[in-house]
Amino acid sequence: MFSLLERRAMPEIEIRNLSKSFNGKKVLDDVSLSVEKGDVFGVLGLSGAGKSTLVRCINGLEIPDGGEILYRGETLCSATQRIAKEKRGKIAMIFQQFNLLEQRSVLGNVELALEIAKVKGKENRRQKALECLARVGLEEKAKEYPANLSGGQKQRVAIARALALEPEVILSDEATSALDPETTQSILALLKDLNKELGITIIMISHQLGVIETICNKVAILDNAHLVEQGDLSDVFLNPKTDIARSLIYADHVHTALNEHHYIRLLFNGNSDEPLIANIVQQCSILISIVYADTKVIDGKVYGQTVIKRPKEEKDREKLRKYLELHHVEFEEVKSLGME
Repeated sequence: MFSLLERRAMPEIEIRNLSKSFNGKKVLDDVSLSVEKGDVFGVLGLSGAGKSTLVRCINGLEIPDGGEILYRGETLCSATQRIAKEKRGKIAMIFQQFNLLEQRSVLGNVELALEIAKVKGKENRRQKALECLARVGLEEKAKEYPANLSGGQKQRVAIARALALEPEVILSDEATSALDPETTQSILALLKDLNKELGITIIMISHQLGVIETICNKVAILDNAHLVEQGDLSDVFLNPKTDIARSLIYADHVHTALNEHHYIRLLFNGNSDEPLIANIVQQCSILISIVYADTKVIDGKVYGQTVIKRPKEEKDREKLRKYLELHHVEFEEVKSLGME
């Protein structure tokens, strides 16, 4: 048995050297990462990167070829060991297509999880299911059928079903990809509330940057079966190190070719929300030409970067440097952002 201190120190989910192939093709190759208790951990990558296979290994739908997955320090599954029944209930999953039974009512779909788990007492199961529906804001829809629900309501039913067995971890496999932007935000807000109020650890699988940056505090990036970057969301998004990470993080932005001049890259690390550029122009009497800017709000703080042309005059460059140092603004001189 582990002491309370040891349990707090160990990861909730730990993946060690996980590998998986289909028909001779590597889908996961030596993937290792740790998810702490209470994390909302994002796994980001393009289609075919291995994201869904990773989450299917975590919940036992796929058996890895090599490596192992641990839950609170104990082996959850490996190439030679399947998930034990008593541990399976600790991990719930929600899917992109909701996976509701059309012939069952909303209440019946939530009760199904309890029936499969052989929770005793029909009235007990019904009351538990109603409590879960109330938590996701759908108690009044208990007698409806999935055909009469919107996509967002169907996903809320799926979340209620996932909550029925009081899981410690929820796996979300592209759970908002089929929803419109407004509904997506409402589902993400619900998941964030569940994370805060119930302490549920959430692993978010997505190819959508907006989903990851809205809800997650940590992120791992997969590319062609390999884990290429991982860490705190703000660190990875502020300074992506690999081409695929830059491509995902700066997707849909105008990419400026930086190859003829010297530029200065200003980094925002959540420490300030002051109008930096306006202050430089006003206080240093320097004209600033912005060639690229991107900021993101993560946990209520502003992160990102702005790339400006380096002033031509040495005296202006010196004024700018002193101003940035005095105001503790992180910066660097660059010739390229490393983007196509």
